[in-house]
Order: sequence, then structure tokens, then C-alpha cells
Amino acid sequence: MSFTPEQVLEALKKVKHPEKKQDIVALNMVQDLFVEEGQIRFNLVFQRSNDPFISFLRKAATKAVKTYVSRQAKVDIHVKAREKVEKEPVLPGVKNIIAIASGKGGVGKSTIAANLAVAFAMKGMQTGLIDADIFGPSIPKMLSAENKRPSIVNRDNKDFIVPIDTFGVKMLSIGFFVDPNDPVIWRGPMASNALRQFINQTDWGELDYLIIDLPPGTSDIHLTMVQEIPVTGAVIVSTPQKVAVADAIKGVNMFRSEHINVPVLGLIENMSWFTPAELPDHKYYIFGKDGCKDLSEKLNVPLLGQIPIVQSICEDSDTGSPPALTKESPVGEAFMDLAGRLTEEVKKRNENLPPTKIVEVKK
Repeated sequence: MSFTPEQVLEALKKVKHPEKKQDIVALNMVQDLFVEEGQIRFNLVFQRSNDPFISFLRKAATKAVKTYVSRQAKVDIHVKAREKVEKEPVLPGVKNIIAIASGKGGVGKSTIAANLAVAFAMKGMQTGLIDADIFGPSIPKMLSAENKRPSIVNRDNKDFIVPIDTFGVKMLSIGFFVDPNDPVIWRGPMASNALRQFINQTDWGELDYLIIDLPPGTSDIHLTMVQEIPVTGAVIVSTPQKVAVADAIKGVNMFRSEHINVPVLGLIENMSWFTPAELPDHKYYIFGKDGCKDLSEKLNVPLLGQIPIVQSICEDSDTGSPPALTKESPVGEAFMDLAGRLTEEVKKRNENLPPTKIVEVKK
């Protein structure tokens, strides 16, 4: 009694997978086939060990061999689960990913993110910036890039977006792809897919820091981010106002939650006080005093810096000239100090904590 591997494979081609509508040979489920002196042995490989069709297909494969090859054949089928293929690392050239978040809108989060990125670049660090505030993209205007459009580069038969380079910062925003006068009216999944493209289909290259400016509050965007990339740490921006501080607590608790588990690197208090140009030594605490300082002590989170209300911040942001560029000004100095403090906290975090893991959401 003799038969060939070709005869066995022809018989197994008659076994169709009930769900995939293809035969088990075409699906590459038949592996390591061995035929000798009436013995037929092979592995039947499934995607997962608990596949509901294991028993059915094993019996069907045995029956096919017995029917179309030989009833006397001794059939030995081993069931195996397909080995998981390790995913390519996400953003392999990026050393640190920093999420800039806020509990509520209107606290100047995007202004902080833009100027922090510029300050990093001015310190000689390779810096990237993702404007992930999909529904209110303001970074292009702040960094004088409203009229620019990213190009596309093809590598290994794949197209990648090339970020806009402005003030030494590689930057990408949904604002580059929509009319600045039109609202972005998207459902959550569409916004999340845009962020995925910014992460996975963009040529970021080698970066010391990639800063992600998140929408205010908590949303699908936040969840998508922690599912797609290992975030080094988060920074929460707030004003000293009690209402803003109360929402900042929610932001801290979200990142510290068991399922997210992203280290909170610190708090930034924006609009801490108002100093008139004619009275540079005076401080007027319009929104209250030391709200974030008190919160940092309460939550044991570093206070990275306090940024005052200065007319030039608003004017420079509107004209696309970030105040961090002027290092010798009080505001420019504040942003440079802020970048220095954050660098220290990132270094401390990397020395004392393991790398952040990508969040796996279990249904």
C-alpha cells in the first residue's frame, strides 16, 4: 500500500473551512506532511488553540484521506495553534512620547504643547508634535504653518506622510487636511483612525521627544493613543481656578488608572497670574493662587512650572510666532525652564520605572 503526498493534498483540498469558505490546503492549515508505508502524518494548524472548528475539520480531514486516498491508511493529525507573529515596534526611532492633556478646555493646553515643543527643539533635541485635538486643531496657526501641506514619501511600497518642519519641530495636524473655516464633524472612530495614521503612517524618523497634544477631557482619542503607542508619560495642564483644578484631578486619575497605567510626569499651571507690561514686578492672581501647586502636593505629582498671563503670549500665538522663541523674555525663559524640568522628570521616570506597555482592551 503506497501513495504520495500529492494524493493526500488533493484529498485534503476537498475539506472546506465552514467559515472562511476555502479549503484547508489553500489556507495553509496543512503543514509538515509526512507519508510513508501507509502512514500519513501532518499538522493541522489553526489561528488559535480554542478554534470552534478544530474537531469538525480534524474529522473531515481524516474522512477525506480515507475516502480519496485509502481506507487502510493510518492517519495521524496533530492540531497546533499558529504561532503569533511579533508586531513591528511602533515608532522605533522615538525615544520618549509625552501626552499633554487637560481636564477641561480653555486652559491653554495647546499653547503649552506648542511652546514646549519649540523649547525642546531650541535645546537641541529632535522633537515631533502631533496635534491630536482633532475637533479643534489650533497648532498650525500657533506655529505659522496654516498654509502648509504635508508631502508623501513611498518606502517599501508603503506611503508615509512627511510632517511639516516648523521652528525645528516636525509637526502634523488634522488642520493640514481640512479647510480651516470648516468644522470637523466626525464620529469618534473617524477621529481615532486619523490619529492612527498620524502614528503609524507618518515618517517621524529619529526623535528625542514626540509630544501629543490631546483634546480636553477624556475621549476615544485618549484610549486610541494608549492602545497604539507606549506613552512615556503624561503632563496635565490646568489653570489655578478651582473648577479647572477639579477637572485636572480626573485627568491625573485617568492616566493612573489600573487599565491605562501611564506615569503622570507632572502638572503645569497656566495663567497663574497677570503681570502688566508697565508693572513687571506686580502679580495679579485673576484665577486664584497656587491651585496646581496645592494639587501637586495633594496628589504627589511634580509641579513642572507656572506660566503667567502675558499679552504677548496671545499676540504671538495669533501671529504664529511662539513666545518660547524669545529665550531672553520672561515668558520665553519660563518655557525653557519648563522644558528643562520636564526633561529631568522624564529621565527620572526612565531610570526608575519600566517602559510603559501598550494598553490591551479586553472585551
